[in-house]
Amino acid sequence: MASPNCAIVGVAESDLGAVPNRTAVDLAVQGSIRALADAGLSLKDVDGVFTANLSRFSPIQLAEHLGVRPRVLDGTMVGGCSFEMHLGHACALIEAGQCEVALIAYGSVQRSKKARKLEGFGESGTSASQYENMYAPLYPLSFYAMVAQRYMHEYGATADDLAQVALVARRWAMLNPAAFKREPLTLDEVKASPVVSSPLRVLDCCLVTDGGGAVVVTSMDRARKLKKAPVRVLGQAETSTHDAMSQAPDLLKHGSARTGRQALEMAGVGTSEIDTLQIYDAFTINVLVGLENLGFCGPGEASAFVNAGHTAPGGKLPLNTQGGGLSYCHPGMFGIFPLIEAVRQLRGECGARQVASARTAMCHATGGIFGAHSTVILGVR
Repeated sequence: MASPNCAIVGVAESDLGAVPNRTAVDLAVQGSIRALADAGLSLKDVDGVFTANLSRFSPIQLAEHLGVRPRVLDGTMVGGCSFEMHLGHACALIEAGQCEVALIAYGSVQRSKKARKLEGFGESGTSASQYENMYAPLYPLSFYAMVAQRYMHEYGATADDLAQVALVARRWAMLNPAAFKREPLTLDEVKASPVVSSPLRVLDCCLVTDGGGAVVVTSMDRARKLKKAPVRVLGQAETSTHDAMSQAPDLLKHGSARTGRQALEMAGVGTSEIDTLQIYDAFTINVLVGLENLGFCGPGEASAFVNAGHTAPGGKLPLNTQGGGLSYCHPGMFGIFPLIEAVRQLRGECGARQVASARTAMCHATGGIFGAHSTVILGVR
């Protein structure tokens, strides 16, 4: 759906971490205003509004709070990868002349609400999940734990291998002033954290924070006239494989293999040309299976790849360079933040964590329990 004739021209986070006395829409609005300022645009320029999970009527509600009357609205809600999908949809609409400036925004006050569970997870009577509820799984923790158990069984990976993913995320977060967790983290500390759903421990799981962000997209013709170098949307693909976990075709072979391949083909690049990779790391296992399904490692090879330092600062594939959902922030859904970080990396705006000469980035996010997938390729070439 993406087009090299479209570009991201503005990105921003809202306030992050613990943001009391604000609503999810407040943070989406705050991120939107900041992203438009980053682009050198204003609310009067926006004619497309894309968002998810603010309410049952998310894009309408956000448009009202912003005071805009958009030509197009998109409330696609498939979990954390909704925003990568929004980007592809926005590019298609811009290319078709249906809108000129698309605003993709999100906000959540999950930490302030003291709630980790997303609305709809485990809801009885929906899909095949009604037959899973009798086993009292922790949604979505237990299902990610199933993937981790299968991965360890198939490939001989250990809890230490999972922990290394969290350690790398923390090393990146220590370089990011906006990260929620910046103190040093040791292997012993990860392994000493309580088991939540075996084999996943507390520090194998994403943070619970407040926060939001926004991304502004327009045509390359318009982007060239704005104040910052445009970041082209070179490729995007999306798919779904299942909703309920009992319907997953394979616990280790995911839709990301398809979306990764399609997005790379659309962009005309290979994995060796990706300078930085941003993967939605709701849990440590997401990174390992993501590296393999996206084609950066063979089956069972991701643990050794991470352990060798390839995804850490100074490594050959800098991954989740802002600290990821494990150490930077995780307000309900994380998918907009990989896009924000990738754009900043490609613009050279990341300070101590900047990847040298970064020109091409891949962002991949999942929705549900590895049920929906979307992959985006961005570049400044």
